[in-house]
Amino acid sequence: MSAAAAVTLRRQGAPDLLIAYADAVAQLPTNPDCKRLRRNAAKSLLSMHPQLSVWMSRPTWARLADVKRTGTWPFLTWCFVEGHLRPDVDLLLAKKPGDLYEQWVARNREDIARVVEVACQFGWSANWTRDVSRGGLALVCLTAGKTLTELTDADFTAFAMALAEAPTAGADAKSHNSARAFSLHQACYELRICQHPPRMARRGKATLDQRLKATIVQPKIREIVLRYLNTVAATLRPNTVELRTDSLISFAEYLAAHHPDVRRLTQLTRGHMEAFLIYNHGRPWRGRVARDQPVSQCVSKRTVIDLRCFLEDLAIWGWAERPTVRLLFPTDIPRLDRPLPRALPPDADRDLMSAIAELADPFARTALTILRGTGIRLGELLDLELDCVWDSSSHGSWLKIPVGKLGTERTVPLDADTLAALDEWMQLRGPQRALPHPRLQRPADFLFVERGRRLSAYRLRQGLDDAAVAAGLRGHDGQPRHVTPHQLRHSYATSLINAGMSLQALMALLGHVSTEMTLRYAALAAPTIRAAYEEAMGKARTRLTLTIAPVGKPIVPNRIAWLREEMLKTRVAHGYCSRQLTAEASPYANICEQCDNFVSAPEFVPALQAQLTDATALRDDAADRGWHTEVARHSRVIASIERHLTRLTRHAQRSADA
Repeated sequence: MSAAAAVTLRRQGAPDLLIAYADAVAQLPTNPDCKRLRRNAAKSLLSMHPQLSVWMSRPTWARLADVKRTGTWPFLTWCFVEGHLRPDVDLLLAKKPGDLYEQWVARNREDIARVVEVACQFGWSANWTRDVSRGGLALVCLTAGKTLTELTDADFTAFAMALAEAPTAGADAKSHNSARAFSLHQACYELRICQHPPRMARRGKATLDQRLKATIVQPKIREIVLRYLNTVAATLRPNTVELRTDSLISFAEYLAAHHPDVRRLTQLTRGHMEAFLIYNHGRPWRGRVARDQPVSQCVSKRTVIDLRCFLEDLAIWGWAERPTVRLLFPTDIPRLDRPLPRALPPDADRDLMSAIAELADPFARTALTILRGTGIRLGELLDLELDCVWDSSSHGSWLKIPVGKLGTERTVPLDADTLAALDEWMQLRGPQRALPHPRLQRPADFLFVERGRRLSAYRLRQGLDDAAVAAGLRGHDGQPRHVTPHQLRHSYATSLINAGMSLQALMALLGHVSTEMTLRYAALAAPTIRAAYEEAMGKARTRLTLTIAPVGKPIVPNRIAWLREEMLKTRVAHGYCSRQLTAEASPYANICEQCDNFVSAPEFVPALQAQLTDATALRDDAADRGWHTEVARHSRVIASIERHLTRLTRHAQRSADA
């Protein structure tokens, strides 16, 4: 009977779309009355709106009214699935879909299976997998008029824009469908259907020209600042240019508020700079971090340095719009405090790492172990790639650190625990498609990727807080101690410097580009400082305590005590001499007794004999202590005194014989 209805429609000259729909209705497993109602509803809508493409451009509320009045949603559903019409996002979200998605699913089971396969790889829940692979995929494909393999990045962008502009969709509907489209885009990227991974919607960043127009009200100054920043951007790193921009904006805003008459750089004087230096020392935060608190010392210093570089560059380059005299000097740059690195005490470090090893989150557990075992920065950790481990048969395993904060690459040796943490994460990570590198503009197989997306530092900080609580670390106020990821780097460096590592080697491991950065660790409890302290204290304990005699009276030390002291001792005919071991022997010790011009007389024989006795005792004492140079020195003095005594004895015998 339905087939006869289609023949009748052809005889009546009905539109081809209505005839094709009648043929489709004839195949439905339903009673004749339902088939007749569906054909009549479609015929009614087409009689009122022969051009359905034009009807689809009407407001959503008007189309919904027509659908409700004529009951033509089954007909529209068939048109959407067969590709005769392309529905818009607003209509599909405003109308209950009925069996629309079921009909689409029946025709696209292979596409759904491919999305489900990726969902299992990413570990999505069963509900979310079903929601994305059926409802999300059907919604995107229907509105784009394409199948899964035909989708492009532009289709997802268009869907996001249409969803944001849908007039009748509520906030919850927009949020839910935006999440479904995001996950579907991830699956399409993993399937190599799309060329770019999805990105979270963010507010567009203003250009440099737009930022300066909104903040610098002096046209001439703004023109020079813009020209200068564009020039230095060719040589400086983007973050450096960003910081210098903030500094110059702060200076321009100060001039506008306190010196509105200054409209050009040539009007600046030293007085303006001195007033700005005072203001900059306690100025409040500005921009997106604005708050009613003075900026940190680092920000204050950076602002002065950036402003000085700006003025000096203009002078060196010979720009016409520059101050006529030098306005800032090296002494204007604030000096910062130099606190010691905030390393954890050894017992807290041990307890924290034990708690980290028990964390349930595998990312936090392995990544924090790698941070502590290598001393790398947090950003360097998240930028690691799959080929970051280098194995050497003679030098063990090393971790290649990519270009990071200071624009340098380096390698760090790996111990067994750190290497085991890397292996554990690589097994958990599994194969995933490479993601675009944000700086190098190339595909990169990042190490820390999960479910097709790069992992952030949030889970690491949360895991570190959980480990601190589990380890029982408490602050002075009794509250759980807050530990930052960078403190693991400080603890790594401190443990190495305390174990005797040289500053040059530590500088290479930490990736410092200047010795000043590494010298901070030299102020810690280094073993060299401790050894020097112990040596000095040992000498101080054994040093002879000399009696302070009244003015004008000589000090006569005890001879026996003097001979036993651990000092460099010299006996001269008229007294004693003592020196610290570190001072070495006096170059003038017994110089007279050994001089060729030294002449003694018989009346000095008792003094020479007493000196010989003490010199002999000093030589024997030095031999017992192992002071070989002192043994040789005293031996020379003994030989010289014996020569003098022999000469005097012979002279006395000749005088007696005569």
